Amino acid sequence: MTSPNPEPIRTLIADDQEAVRRSVRRILDAQPDITVVGEAADGVAALELAAQLRPDVALVDIRMPRMDGLELTRRLAAPGAATPVRVVVLTTFDLDEYVYPALRHGACGFLLKRSGPALLAEAVRAAAGGESLISPSVTVRLLRHMTAPRRVDRRSAPAAPLTEREVEIAGQVAAGRTNADIAAELFISPGTVKTHVASIQRKLGVQNRVGIAVHAWEMGYAVPPVR
Repeated sequence: MTSPNPEPIRTLIADDQEAVRRSVRRILDAQPDITVVGEAADGVAALELAAQLRPDVALVDIRMPRMDGLELTRRLAAPGAATPVRVVVLTTFDLDEYVYPALRHGACGFLLKRSGPALLAEAVRAAAGGESLISPSVTVRLLRHMTAPRRVDRRSAPAAPLTEREVEIAGQVAAGRTNADIAAELFISPGTVKTHVASIQRKLGVQNRVGIAVHAWEMGYAVPPVR
């Protein structure tokens, strides 16, 4: 007897441009494992829909009326959120001054709006699975650009210091490498990498791999991304 198909990933789209919402919905609804359960044209409506519909993932535009994507991300994804939802930020620009704080507020990752259908679907699946989309071609490049001008802020140091191995793994995470990639690079098992990643998240007080990447770039131990 075959097991039933898993429930599709319930997704909410929040963007003030109807054409963008329509395009994103068409892409996601074409995926067998993803379904769009709602659309919102502003942050307030998105927050209300999230409370009503309880989506698994929200795709959130940065610039929206009434409540912008940064505040919406904080309310949906920050620790203690009343309606916890995994958030992927969508932005038009390669560099957006609001993306960095959005990641700090718990966003699982972000995409440029011109990203192709495959990457969009991958981001939703990664978020639903508790992972983050950190690709060398998008996220890591933006993180490097945003953090490069900043002086190292020692207030960003974790309350409990990272071990030498954890620093090494955090640098690999910042390069967009998966647990399997890191395991192969460091000659350890993927399970060991997963344990280290969980410990790093706990020490840094971050929600996901994006938070680890941000910290690694700030502190200066990110390794170069794979080309």
